[in-house]
Formats: sequence, C-alpha cells, structure tokens
Amino acid sequence: MASSPCGNSNFDSGLEIKTRSVEQTLIPLVSQITTLINHKDRPKKSERTSAAIHRVGQAVSVAVGRFVAVGEAIASENQELKDEMGQACFEARRAGDAIAQLTDVGSAMQPQTDGRVTVFSDRTGMVKAARLLLSSVTKVLVLADRIVIKQIITSRNKVLVTLDKLERVSTFQEFVQIFSQFGNEMVEFAHLTGDRQNDLKDEKKKARMAAARAVLEKCTMMLLTASKTCLRHPDCESARINKDAVFHRMRCALEQVIEIVTEARSCGENKVLPTSIYNSIKDFKCSVECLRENLHSSTPQFVAGQLETLVERTEDFTDSPYTSHEQRQAILGVCQLARQETQQLVHAWIEAQSVHAKEATEELEVAILKTCQSIGDLRRELHKVAVGRASDLLKAHGEHLPLRALKAAGAEGNLEAVAEYSRTLTEQKEQLVETCRLLCHVSGTEPLEITCIHAEETFHVIGPQIISAAQTLALHPSSKIAKENLEVFCEAWDSQLCDMALLLKEINDVFEGRRGDKRPYLSLPRPGKHSANLKTAKAVKLDAEEQTSMAKLGLELRLLSSDVDSEVEKWEEQEHDIVRQSQSLASMAYNMYLFTRNRRGEGLLKTTLDLFHQAEVLSEEGLQLCSSLRTFSSQLVDEEKSVVITETEKLVVLCQQLQMGAKTPVQGKTATFQKVDSSIQTTRNIMTVVLSLLPISNKLNKKCEKQNSCIYIDWGERPDASTPVKEEAALSGKNTNGFGVKSLEQHLAGLNLLESK
Repeated sequence: MASSPCGNSNFDSGLEIKTRSVEQTLIPLVSQITTLINHKDRPKKSERTSAAIHRVGQAVSVAVGRFVAVGEAIASENQELKDEMGQACFEARRAGDAIAQLTDVGSAMQPQTDGRVTVFSDRTGMVKAARLLLSSVTKVLVLADRIVIKQIITSRNKVLVTLDKLERVSTFQEFVQIFSQFGNEMVEFAHLTGDRQNDLKDEKKKARMAAARAVLEKCTMMLLTASKTCLRHPDCESARINKDAVFHRMRCALEQVIEIVTEARSCGENKVLPTSIYNSIKDFKCSVECLRENLHSSTPQFVAGQLETLVERTEDFTDSPYTSHEQRQAILGVCQLARQETQQLVHAWIEAQSVHAKEATEELEVAILKTCQSIGDLRRELHKVAVGRASDLLKAHGEHLPLRALKAAGAEGNLEAVAEYSRTLTEQKEQLVETCRLLCHVSGTEPLEITCIHAEETFHVIGPQIISAAQTLALHPSSKIAKENLEVFCEAWDSQLCDMALLLKEINDVFEGRRGDKRPYLSLPRPGKHSANLKTAKAVKLDAEEQTSMAKLGLELRLLSSDVDSEVEKWEEQEHDIVRQSQSLASMAYNMYLFTRNRRGEGLLKTTLDLFHQAEVLSEEGLQLCSSLRTFSSQLVDEEKSVVITETEKLVVLCQQLQMGAKTPVQGKTATFQKVDSSIQTTRNIMTVVLSLLPISNKLNKKCEKQNSCIYIDWGERPDASTPVKEEAALSGKNTNGFGVKSLEQHLAGLNLLESK
C-alpha cells in the first residue's frame, strides 16, 4: 500500500505500509487534515466555524509535538536510524507548526484584508503542509517498523549462533548449558514474531509466518531429545539422521521468517502456489458472468478452455487410489454435466450475437445460471470427497495403532517388526499427504491453502523422523533417552493430527459461509521495550482437575464471544473502530476459552504464560475500544451519551484490572491457578460489558448517520455550556467516521508511540 490509508492520492506518502498498526495510526490523521482542507470550499464562515478551525489546528500541532518527542526517543535508542528519524521528526514538527499558523484565523468578523494568510485564503499552503505532515509521520512510523524488523533479525541471528553451538557439542554438561540459553532466545524470538504475525496486513504472509512459527515450536522439543539421543549413542547412524533432520528443518523455518519480515526476493516468497480447483472454479464463474456484460468482446471458446483445464485438475481426485468408485463416478458425472451446460452456453452466446442483441437474451441468462449451478455442484462434490476422506483418516488414526506398535517393537529391540510397522506408518503418511493436497484444492482461501501445504510438508517430514527414532530405540532398547525421543516425535505426529482437525473445521466454515475475519491486535516498538534481555517467567500447565474447574467459566466465555460476533455482524459499517476492536476482543476471548478445554493441541494458548500474555494484549485492545467509545459518545447529545459513558467507564476499570493482574508475577502452582481463574473471570466481565454496549452503540450510530450529525470533531476540550455539542456539518462535507484530533492522539498512545498527558 503506497498511498494513504484513506485512498486519497493527494496524500500519497510514497512509502509502502505493510502493517495494520502503521495504517490504523494514519487513518485519523488523514481524516483530520482532509477536514481542514475542505474548509476552503465553504463560502460561509461563521464565528463558530473559525473558532473550531483554530482549535483543531492547535490540537494537531500539540499532538504532532508529542508524537515527534517519542519518535526522537526511539531514534536515540537506535543510532543507525538517528539521522533519518531526526529528519522525519523535524519535517513533522515543521508541518504541524505550519498547520497551526494557517488555522490561526481569529474571529470570523475580522476583515479578510488584514494581510494574514490563513486556511481560508491559502488552500494551497494548507495542502502542502498537510502533505508534508502525512509524509513525515508515515516515515516516522515506517522507520519505527524497521526497528521491529531489526529486532527480529537480531533475535534470529542469536538463535542461529546458539543452534550451531548445540549441533557441535560433545558432552551432556555443555549441551545443558547451551540449551538453556537457546530456550531463552527462542522465547524472545517467539514473542517478537508472534506480534509481527498478528500485525501483518497480507494474509498470505501471515499464514506463512504462522506455519514457520509452528515448525519452530514443535521442533524445539524434538531438538532436545534428538540431541540427547545422539550424545548418548554417538555411533548410531539412525540417531544422527534423526537429529540432522530436526536441525535442518529449524534452520529452514528461521530463514522463512526472515524472508517474510524483510520481503526478501527468495524462492520462499516468490514460490507460486499451485492453482487450486477452488480458484479455478472462481475464475471460471467470473468468466461466465462476464459473458452477460460483454456480448461483443468476450470469446466463449475461452470459457470452454477454462473448463477443460479445471476438469484436468480434478484428476488429483479421480486418479487417487483412495477415491472410491462411487465418488469417482460422481465427480466424472458432474464434470460431464458442466461440459454440456458450457456447450449450451456457448451456443446461446453465439445466437445472441447473430441477432445483434444489445443485452443478454433469456436463453443466455438461463445458460449462464445453469453453467454456474453445474460448476457449483462440482465444487460441492469435490469438497465432500476431500473433507470426507480427511474426517475418515482422522478417525482411523485416532487410536494411533502403528505408533503404538512401533514403540512396542522398538522397546523389544525387534528390528524386523520395526521395519514392518514402518511400512504401515509410511502408507498412512502418504494417505495424509495426499489428503492435505486435496484439502488445498477445496480450502477456499489462500491462507488456508498455505496451511494445507504446511500440513502436507509436516506429515511428509515427521513420518521418516518417527521411523529413524524407532530404529534407534530398537538398536538400544534399554535406552531411556531413545525411548523418550520416540515418544516426542509420536506426540508431534499427534499434534499435527489435532492441527489438521482444526484446519478441517476452518475449511468447512469457509465453505458454509460461517468464517468471519478476526481482527488481530497491533504492535509497534516502544522506547525501552523489546530489548535483548527479556526476562521470561516460567510457564505452567494446569492439571486435569484444575482445567475441569474452569470448564464452566470457559463455556461462558465462549458463548459471550459468539454473542459479540453476532452483534458486530448487525453493524452496517463493518470498518467502524468499535466493530473492529470488538471483533478482536471476541477472537482473543475465544482463544482463552480454548485454553480452558482439556484437549492437547487445541488453540494457540498452550501454557499459562501464553494465557497471561493474551490477557495483557486483550486489556490493551479493550482500552483502545474505550477510546473509540469516548470519541463516539462525543458525537451524541447529552441524553443519549449517558449510558455509553457509564458502560465505558466500567469497561476501563475492568481492562485496567485485567492488565494489572496479568502483569503481576506469581510463584507456585496454586497462585498461578488463582491468577488464571481471575484472568478468565475478568475477561468474561469485559465481554459482558462489550456485549451490552454494542447494540446501544449500533442503534445510536444509525440515528446519528440519519441526522447527519456524525461530523462532530472532538477538539480535545470539553465544550462549555454555550457551545453546541454538534459542530456544523460543513466542517467536513463528508462523514469522517468520528475521527478527531483526540482520536489521533489515542491511536498513537495505544500503540505506545505517544505518551499520554
């Protein structure tokens, strides 16, 4: 995204914005300077309007001054960016001062011939100052974003150095010391990349980042046991192969993360995904629909060619030895029907051309509908086959019979039995790999396609690793370390099956239209934070009894997050800050609900440390919602805003309570459980308040829009009794979605780039 967030080419900053935190910070600024510029086009300038312009100009100048101060603080901690950041901050301050001077219009009754240049007499000057302000602020934010990238690269480099040391160790004592350091570095890397993943705008990059981080998470434990096994049995070839595969996969995942954050033009980023059948169907339907509008420019033969290419891709289904005869015949039958309907479509199009029809004939309309219906039937049939096979495989593999047999044969030192059960596991692996390939065809979105490819690669790699671990155990059946190593790789296989079950659910949700976009939280660097010396608390896993005691509370959280999702869907304006932030809260609350379920591998939060981090982020997003609600309430008349203000204050208190609780250190399992219970209860209370606010805010927002009173700009001061709450709609000429100068400050403050007053 090279232009401004609002799509206004007049304010093109020339810098590509790749993260939501930068984009969302710029939106209120663009809205505000647009409001100022549009004043020149209003012929009538009341005294109230002039005073309003003066206040907004001064407020912009003050906000920019604070913003620049924090930018300079960040520059002082990062010497390599000091010059660039300093220049950008200087330009931002100069632009802010220029806007303040141009908006110093005084009284509207003052003669216009007093020689002073103002926004009313010099629109060009205001545009120039506004352009400079937006460009310089964008540059400051993008430079700050580069600091995040630098932190990730630095963290990766530390991990790689330690990884090399781990690979070369020759004694257990040395290994334990280095692995302890490696663990701390991986925790830091996980936090940095997790924040980056959530902040990325590109959903495909986000999916690739998630896949790489999943590899690193699972491989860390594999690396521990594989290395210990190799140290205990240094002459064992299968142990060495097992260990080398883990190190190789971790290095590839680390490299992929860096490719994503630096946008390196390597094979990873430029790798073209194989065209899925879903995308082919989407393109085909688009071409068919275009025939209706382009009777004289389209070529129907192209549509027929598209269909044949699409049908060829279904051979991944029909040629599979795991596809039943009935399924194969059903797919071939639907393909033949699609061919017939497409031929009829081509015939109807030619007929329409022959009579020089100016618009689609009835016969052509019917042919288009039938063709689209037949291709929709094909998609449903393929989806049924892929999802059905995946479901059957997950059920069949739920008992893990080959894994159990391999463990038993290895423990007995039976190499022949290990070889036999290895063949069985290899066959299951091939079935899972092919099923992931079929799921990729019907996944419905590019991010899910990437996740399917990741699952396919994971099964392809872990299968042989389990076999090499089993061979090592069979050669050393009395080795506890070799037994532990095999157990870890089997658990990784089990975990990937759990991930596949979640993936299957997401694919079904997309197919049935239930999938909503969950907005993630945003992050930018803050002065003095994200240093290399992050202290990590000890993560705790709760036992079954503790998790059971939270089940009811977790279920309440699940229902509340679902209710919030339902309420936000009722909003016509889905990009409204209140909607976006409520969706984000619901998404995070749902993650916390998954934590309360006693199912290994389900959800993103694996330990109490993950839960507390999520609670802290949720509280920050909740406070951002409070800022948006305050800005929104400032648009309302007094009798309407009281309920919103009251509930918002409750929300502030709860978010602060959650934030303090999440940051408070605890020691011991009992104290940790109490902290978990308190965090989830407070989150439940937060979601209850959000749920009560959403319908009220939606109703008032609709009323506000009808009355065209949403143009009020919060000047950063409480109006006195003589000043009407609703400012003149002429201030902007269009809806600014409630963004004001205070909103700009709040956005920056929420991203830790501007200290609060």
